[in-house]
Amino acid sequence: MSTPLARTENQIEHIKAKLQALGPMRPGSITRQYRLPKEKKRPFYQISYTHHRRGHSEYVRPEHLITLRRQTAAFKRFKQLIARWIDLSLKASRLRMRQGALSTLR
Repeated sequence: MSTPLARTENQIEHIKAKLQALGPMRPGSITRQYRLPKEKKRPFYQISYTHHRRGHSEYVRPEHLITLRRQTAAFKRFKQLIARWIDLSLKASRLRMRQGALSTLR
């Protein structure tokens, strides 16, 4: 039977494999805007993101829309995986300290 520490480290390894498989990514949100907003005519797409604490917005050509949606989805997945990795690393650290404390008592 595996220990809680071994299970936690195994989960971290799975996260690392998922991170390597992500592919191209970029931060941001894609929104549809209108050149004539009152009439909702002449729509276009825009990507907005923050990088180095500065906001940026760029127009998105229709032929790039699918690619950018994939890249922004990959970035969101990246952020989720990193947050999970940090949680598991903290848990593993606590387990290691607890094991160390128990081994010194013996």
